[in-house]
Amino acid sequence: MKYPNFVALCEVGPRDGFQFESKFIPTDFKVDAIKKLIGAGLPRVQITSFVHPGRVPQMADAEQVVQAVGFDHTSVLSGLALNVRGVHRAAESGLRAVDLSIATNERHGNDNANMAVDEGRDQADEMIALAQSNGMSVQLNLQTVWGYQTPGDTPLDAVLQMAAHFSDSKLESFSLADSTGMANPESIRRVLSAVQEVTKVPLVLHLHDTRGLAIANIVTALEMGISRFDTSLGGLGGCPFIPGATGNVATEDVVNLLEGLGVKTGIENSRVAAISCEMAAFLGRPLSGKMYKLLG
Repeated sequence: MKYPNFVALCEVGPRDGFQFESKFIPTDFKVDAIKKLIGAGLPRVQITSFVHPGRVPQMADAEQVVQAVGFDHTSVLSGLALNVRGVHRAAESGLRAVDLSIATNERHGNDNANMAVDEGRDQADEMIALAQSNGMSVQLNLQTVWGYQTPGDTPLDAVLQMAAHFSDSKLESFSLADSTGMANPESIRRVLSAVQEVTKVPLVLHLHDTRGLAIANIVTALEMGISRFDTSLGGLGGCPFIPGATGNVATEDVVNLLEGLGVKTGIENSRVAAISCEMAAFLGRPLSGKMYKLLG
């Protein structure tokens, strides 16, 4: 089986991972972890989100984190925005890349943002235009692509309509999210095959490991030519607004997989594992990932 020669991982732990924790993580701890992740060779790091602090208190220090991390790095640093106000904040912070995220499942859209899918699509058009007018590259994340309450309850047609709608929006990439961890290799293959037919925008997979299938799903995606994935140190993560959603697939576990397949990442896995060990010690509990315990 032929796999990509190089796979680019985006570390989402400082956002998707940290936001899930009830124990407040001090700004200096976040900044230190982000700088170490950059030093470990992560080509892209999602360092914060520009959301309402009342909804996600862990991200209340977004601007402080951005300024403390700085911009003298080879890694691409991005932040998440869910509305126009968030895009304004991201642009004003100095970040050159922004990640936008919208629903593809009507029930999830109403539960998460009190917004219908079509309303989210229209808002995304506005957010993309605003970000690009500020010179920012845009990655658009489609949420719960493989299901919200039950596997497959997000219509594939809805995903394809979204992909087609934004194909000419000059996006840097599309991220397809298995937010609830309901995907399996067969459904990964089916969805990717369909999406690849309607857009040429580079695809990124954002996989949660709720059912323990994220690694198997990555292998399937590699076979289909996907070479970009979101991962989280130690398997941190989840979503405060999706009951039962567990962490993202662990960065160390994915790097270990890729190295075993002869695929290069440019990441020093032992250095990532050391950060995960520090995080586990700070939180006072083990993380869900496996390899960090062996490497750290």
